[in-house]
Amino acid sequence: MSTPAPPLPLRIRGLAKTVPGGRVLFEDLDLDLRAGEVVAVTGESGAGKSTLLNLAAGLDAADRGEIEIAGQALSALDEAGRTRLRRDRLGFVFQAFHILPHLTLAQNTALPLVLAGETSGPALARAADLLAAVGLGGREADFPAQLSGGELQRCAIARALVHGPALILADEPTGNLDPETADRSLGLLLDAARSRGAAVLLVTHSARAAESADRILVLGRTGLTGRPDGPA
Repeated sequence: MSTPAPPLPLRIRGLAKTVPGGRVLFEDLDLDLRAGEVVAVTGESGAGKSTLLNLAAGLDAADRGEIEIAGQALSALDEAGRTRLRRDRLGFVFQAFHILPHLTLAQNTALPLVLAGETSGPALARAADLLAAVGLGGREADFPAQLSGGELQRCAIARALVHGPALILADEPTGNLDPETADRSLGLLLDAARSRGAAVLLVTHSARAAESADRILVLGRTGLTGRPDGPA
């Protein structure tokens, strides 16, 4: 008997979203992401790219459609269940970094593990490993004020990966960085995610950033154009 295929990190079917005032962002949106795959979503300002990430994270509700994270349907979960799913299965990388200024780099990076109930020692050890992987080894005790923008983004990448998520949601992760630093930071994120089998949904206005993805999709009212179901 063959072994069943593992569930996709992200599966979306028939998703529709209208914003206040009645404007339709998109309807009948489908998307599959496979383990280790990076998909970039581009589109005009106001098309709903960040809204799509919020829907995928269970932070916003669609008008209709279904979203599954690692085989778990968001519609089957209450708010506490969605919170646990985000904590255990998702990683986030934002344009504004969202690194907490009163915590050290190790403490910031270890936060997803601590929130999941991991004890401090193992959590900080795992954080140190991830910081080393993104080029911040030996700086575990530094505070965010001591870092450049590129270094802050590398810390955010380490934090996003530390708990072994199935899916990373990245919202304009290079938007606050100069082109050279942006290239290095995005390369670190994508290489680290691919090596750990995490899928990445990358929202970006940058054609340069999008070119790093395995697939580029354009978001519009009718959904995603390109190949939302992946390679044939």
